[in-house]
Amino acid sequence: MNAATDRSIKAGTRERRRIRNGEINGATAGLAAGNVQANLVILPKALAHDFLRFAQANPKPCPVLAVSEPGDPSLPALGEDLDIRTDLPKYRVWRRGELIEEVGDICHVWRGDFVSFALGCSFSFEEALVEDGIELRHMTCGSNVPMYRTNIRCVPAGPFAGPLVVSMRPMSPQDAIRAIQITSRFPSVHGAPVHIGLPQAIGIGDLAHPDYGDAVPVREGELPVFWACGVTPQAVIAEVAPEFCITHAPGSMLITDLSNAKLAAL
Repeated sequence: MNAATDRSIKAGTRERRRIRNGEINGATAGLAAGNVQANLVILPKALAHDFLRFAQANPKPCPVLAVSEPGDPSLPALGEDLDIRTDLPKYRVWRRGELIEEVGDICHVWRGDFVSFALGCSFSFEEALVEDGIELRHMTCGSNVPMYRTNIRCVPAGPFAGPLVVSMRPMSPQDAIRAIQITSRFPSVHGAPVHIGLPQAIGIGDLAHPDYGDAVPVREGELPVFWACGVTPQAVIAEVAPEFCITHAPGSMLITDLSNAKLAAL
């Protein structure tokens, strides 16, 4: 193990422990730079196989990084000393499609039949964009990335079906072209954009009113660039209304020990 890898692993473990101890309770963007962060979906075992099929059928919004054993709160492939019940700043608890609470840990609702899915997150490719000198407006504004439900339907699997959610980053045409090239190298964290410009064409009526996250200004001459988003399962859950489900709160991710650089395709 080289020194850089050792530092990365220590950073991931350190940030998870800070979250577990209640020192961090908001967005995780910028924490443990270089480490992969993940979206989270937790479902009863009876629904897990169908959700896995749904994720496999929709790899842009739901790229699977790891799946737990039933009832096991660890995800060894993503890091040591990782407890999925306590290591995200905020969780959302859903019952029959309704959001019933947003909490800092889920020990009080944990069950022995829960299966956890860690899904790739755009924070990984954002690091590569910033390194190339591309401005990300939500970072400039110190806010969460804006996210929108679209009129694009995901490929259904079993009971799971619903709209694609996208995240938006305004860019100059030149930066948009470069962003396509860069993010195409990261298929396991959403990959290339799914749409550029013309938000009305994918069912977005007003960029100033995102469904999740925070609005950011789109300046004259810029294009809104849309990527598939890991919040898609939350829109699907609201539509499908499973008996019980847990997700991350938008922007509050699982910090892993994986390196962003290792996710880049050659």
